[in-house]
Parts: sequence; C-alpha cells; structure tokens
Amino acid sequence: MDLTLFQFILALFFLTVFFLHLVKKNSEATVLYGFQSLLVVILLFVFYLETNNIYSLFVVILMLLVKVILAPTFIFRLIKRDGLKFSASSFVSTPLALIIVTGLTILAHSSVFSSLGSIVPANQELLSLTLSALFVSLFLIVNRKGAISQIIGVLSLENSIVTFALFAGLEQSAGLQAGILFDIFIWIFIATIFISNIYKHFGTLDVTEMKNLKD
Repeated sequence: MDLTLFQFILALFFLTVFFLHLVKKNSEATVLYGFQSLLVVILLFVFYLETNNIYSLFVVILMLLVKVILAPTFIFRLIKRDGLKFSASSFVSTPLALIIVTGLTILAHSSVFSSLGSIVPANQELLSLTLSALFVSLFLIVNRKGAISQIIGVLSLENSIVTFALFAGLEQSAGLQAGILFDIFIWIFIATIFISNIYKHFGTLDVTEMKNLKD
C-alpha cells in the first residue's frame, strides 16, 4: 500500500469533516459530504486494484451511485424545494466548536485510544486520523441544530466507520456492504420525506424550535 497516498486522501477526508463545522449553507455541507464520499470510493477502488476482487468493484460502483450521486441529489432537491438555503445555528459558538474539534483530534491520537490505533501497526497513523474524523462527525450531530446538518453528520459518521474498518482490516462481505448501502439509500429517501413534512408543519428545521413535538 502507498501510505503517502492514503495519508493524503485521509487528510482531505478529515478536512471535509472539519469544514462541515464551519459552513453555514446546507448546499455547501451537501457538497462537502459528496466530496467526502467520493474520497471513500477512491479508497475502496485502490483496495480493489490490490485484490482484484470483482465483488469489491461491485461495492465501489454501488457506493458511487448511492453515496456520491443519489444521496446528495436527494438533499439538494429537498433544499431547493423547501428553500432550505441556510443551515441552523449550532449549540456552541464556532470558536468553542473548533476548540472541541481540536481536543477530539488530540484525544483520538492519545494513548487512550492507542489500542485501537494499533490494530494494524502499519496503519496506526491512518487509523488515528480516521478515528479523529469519526469523533468530529459525532460532535457535528450533537452540535448542529438543523435537521439536514444532523443527517449529513450521520452520513459523515458512517463514512468514517467504513474508512476505519477498511484500514483496520475488518473484512466485510460484498453482500453485507451492498445491504448497508441499500439501507442508507432507503433511510435517506425516508428522511427527506420526513424532513419535508416537518418543515411544512413547523416552518423550520431548527430542532430547538419544535417544541410542539413534546405534546
């Protein structure tokens, strides 16, 4: 494996998660997610070139279709149809969010998670970087008030898990991966309908404004 290539791709991957905390437009967040998913597809394709497993190529094509094309398309249509141009604010301010992101990144590289990073000693730095992206994606879900931003955070978290499993050597059958992608596609389809109905009813996707849901 070309570690330099993987380090470069994962650095870009982490930057997409980082910038998801900075963008204020749902469209920009969707573009970042699409690019992030493309990076995952590239990683899987590189692994396919090393194994020449035809089933792996099938997963790569399916992931390209579902995560890079269909998922962003669904979200863009939702944004355009309901005029959801700007995302909701965050629970914490941007400077504090960046401090937390830095802390999570340091934590992922610390001795606390060294055992996870050393699952495959040769990929320790790669695993630590992927773990950082996982933590930061999880924080995005917790910190954002907008439903679309939270959905993108969940999808980013899933990308991080896939990437971590890839470098940790956790083998998954092509059937299992295809099933997961199918679940993601159905989940996104249902989520877009659900979010559209919420917006029509409440006039906002800011979760803090949906007090009537408690009744």
